[in-house]
Amino acid sequence: MNTHNLIGIEDLSASEINKILNLADTYANKLKSGNFKSDRLKGKVIFTLFFEDSTRTRTSFELAAKRLGADVVDWAPERSSLSKGETLSDTIMTLNAMGPDAIVVRHKEYNAPRFIAGLADCPVINAGDSYREHPTQALLDALTMRRRFGKIAGLRVAICGDIAHSRVANSNMILLSKLGAEVHVIAPAALKPEKFPAPGVKAFDSMKEGLAGCDVVMMLRNQKERMASGLVESDDAFFRDYGLTYEKLAFAKPSAAVMHPGPMNRGVEIDGDVADDKERSLILEQVRNGVPTRMAVMDLLLKGKL
Repeated sequence: MNTHNLIGIEDLSASEINKILNLADTYANKLKSGNFKSDRLKGKVIFTLFFEDSTRTRTSFELAAKRLGADVVDWAPERSSLSKGETLSDTIMTLNAMGPDAIVVRHKEYNAPRFIAGLADCPVINAGDSYREHPTQALLDALTMRRRFGKIAGLRVAICGDIAHSRVANSNMILLSKLGAEVHVIAPAALKPEKFPAPGVKAFDSMKEGLAGCDVVMMLRNQKERMASGLVESDDAFFRDYGLTYEKLAFAKPSAAVMHPGPMNRGVEIDGDVADDKERSLILEQVRNGVPTRMAVMDLLLKGKL
């Protein structure tokens, strides 16, 4: 069975993370200079299996594959034999028998991509599983920070909002800790996990204390589809205490950048004016950096370089 997969940041060393970021940075510069397209993965076929809805991640993976010359087969579970009672195992073994060169999968079940990787003979890339990990999001976030600040080590990064149900938070905590950043998490008690996936993470209840001296403020939406009812009093109450406004952003460094993996709920976890601030907000830059980051991941995995 193939062992060259990207299932989680927890599986990568700091040197492997930097290898991905270095290539992603190269691709980002090439894309910025013009309508870049390569034949590096010409003749390769990528299957995308999204068991959950997605705008940014799905489109970004497809565009990244096509920028490298690969063909993409977009497989939809609602139009598959799963609707007729076929098991996930049989579905994956059937797709694997068709000989894809890589499989990109998003699934609501915890660790489903690792299970799928055990049945596949090609690289499997996790595009998000349950609340566990979203590795390429953390990688593109790191690329965005590195291109803004020139480094990751030494940055103080606050991750704010629904930490307990966020795969983005988990992957970012692991990656940032591995690369030497100081990580703060800010959330009400009900939205904090029992333990953090990385050492050294500092937890705060208030935005004022948690944002002090921060270089980056990363906001997260409340994952209501994964939480029990009643964990959040109301959207208005959450915005009052934890929504990022200019008043709260002033607790961070004057040069602090604002990030959000999307989709955003304006007026809940972030004020619209802050999200659209052309000087402080890196939110659209995160979206742009998704393509070169996923290009780098697919390039390295399919070429056996990771």
